[in-house]
Amino acid sequence: MQTSQKHKITGKCIDWPVQELESYCWPPNQSLEPYQSGSDDGSNSVQHSVPNLERYCTLDSSSSMQNSSSTASFSPDGSPVSQQNYTYPLDLHHSPENTCASPISGSCVIDNENDLGLMIRQLETAMLGIDSGDLDLHAIAASGRATKVSVEAERWKYMKEMIARGDLKELLCTCAKAIESNDMYMTDCLIAQLRQMVSVSGEPMQRLGAYLLEGLVARLASSGSSIYKALRCKEPASPELLSYMHILYEICPYFKFGYISANGAIAEAMKEESRVHIIDFQIAQGSQWLTLINALAGRSGGPPSIRITGIDDPTSAFARGGGLEIVGQRLRKLAESCKVPFEFHAAAISGTEVQLENLGIQPGEAIAVNFAMMLHHMPDESVDTQNHRDRLLRLAKSLSPKVVTLVEHEANTNTAPFIPRFLETMGYFSSIFESIDVSLPREHKERINVEQHCLAREIVNIIACEGQERVERYELFGKWRSRFIMAGFTPSPLSPFVNATIKTLLQSYCDKYTLEERDGVLYLGWMDRAIIASCAWRC
Repeated sequence: MQTSQKHKITGKCIDWPVQELESYCWPPNQSLEPYQSGSDDGSNSVQHSVPNLERYCTLDSSSSMQNSSSTASFSPDGSPVSQQNYTYPLDLHHSPENTCASPISGSCVIDNENDLGLMIRQLETAMLGIDSGDLDLHAIAASGRATKVSVEAERWKYMKEMIARGDLKELLCTCAKAIESNDMYMTDCLIAQLRQMVSVSGEPMQRLGAYLLEGLVARLASSGSSIYKALRCKEPASPELLSYMHILYEICPYFKFGYISANGAIAEAMKEESRVHIIDFQIAQGSQWLTLINALAGRSGGPPSIRITGIDDPTSAFARGGGLEIVGQRLRKLAESCKVPFEFHAAAISGTEVQLENLGIQPGEAIAVNFAMMLHHMPDESVDTQNHRDRLLRLAKSLSPKVVTLVEHEANTNTAPFIPRFLETMGYFSSIFESIDVSLPREHKERINVEQHCLAREIVNIIACEGQERVERYELFGKWRSRFIMAGFTPSPLSPFVNATIKTLLQSYCDKYTLEERDGVLYLGWMDRAIIASCAWRC
């Protein structure tokens, strides 16, 4: 998604069976009353002006099809007004497939019209249990048609009122529900309207709305597997992506909170140990360990020897512009300057591939396992029978570590159905975008890049993808607690010192950030919404 271009969406053409037409909206600029026209044989045929849904093409502003625009707007009286003029005659009497609607011919077995009427009334009486003479069948049919027209009229009235209110959240939710129910006409109208309301350079909800809309469009087009293409943005060079990640780290305390709380738990658990082995299941740039090495260097009685095993991930590898040796060199240089004995062990594999032999365990060392913003990327039992999420916890338990740290998003985007997941994503990321708005001016030239490359990808993945393609699978702490207990761990409450350190950190940020401790777990939030949860566990 390039901010210099208007969004283009590739839509899908949908074949609509004629019998389904009545369940969708009536066409633009057309009376809802049918009109009678004379047919060749003198009988009356009914015609309606309805959208040509046989080739109804949604969201295709870049297609080479003729008349591809299907954007809808609304007239002052509330009726939908399309940029296309569709007519689709429904001559039921003369359709080659509708022979049963032809006038009764003389070749019928029953020649007497009175006898035919009598037989029909007798059959109706037997089936309905009433005298059909008491029923005005024409009135019933007219009533049914009127009810359908009334429903559609109310539907468009509701949409007009909703658009008039200009509630972006309401429109996004309604669009998500239309996609879920496969209501393509409503979806097309809403997307056209939403494109006029969202902006990557606007208010927090407008910016988030732009990425939520991209997720909906990608889901509609079934392009979740091509998530980068769905975002329509050039992959930044690795130094640029690293720069964007660093900016996000500095302007929002979420990552710092996670790192500081985890480091505090590790330092507390290792205060009497002389040989420390830290296993980081997603080491990224290794930034978390800079402060810990500095802290352990000043430990009374001298620093311990530190060994760090770093497990890689593709995004971090790209941002670094190289392999894990870059991380090792950076940490080794710092350790030397602090006179801390240091060793780095690189495990250039993804979390799903990690086995015991990859961890380089040595006798006599105290082990700390770090799961910082990593486990939500691991598929669980709802995705893969191997359930790597729980497998890694069992693997960590087999190491008999002194401490295991967990830092995760406090949200549920894992097993929630699509609509609840969409609402959860909107609520969760709206808090993050609001907090960014406080720290970084909207006109800041790098803010769009930060949000686009560091946050939008996650948003679109959550909304557009299913199955193994959906990798951003957050879970609430209650679920993580169940997993850790099932793996054999016991909660290890974070110390008051860690809590006090984070409170000091937050003093340099907006006072809308909140810090809460519940049952030994720390929650960092924005106003009344918890964003990140941090905790520690022991065997």
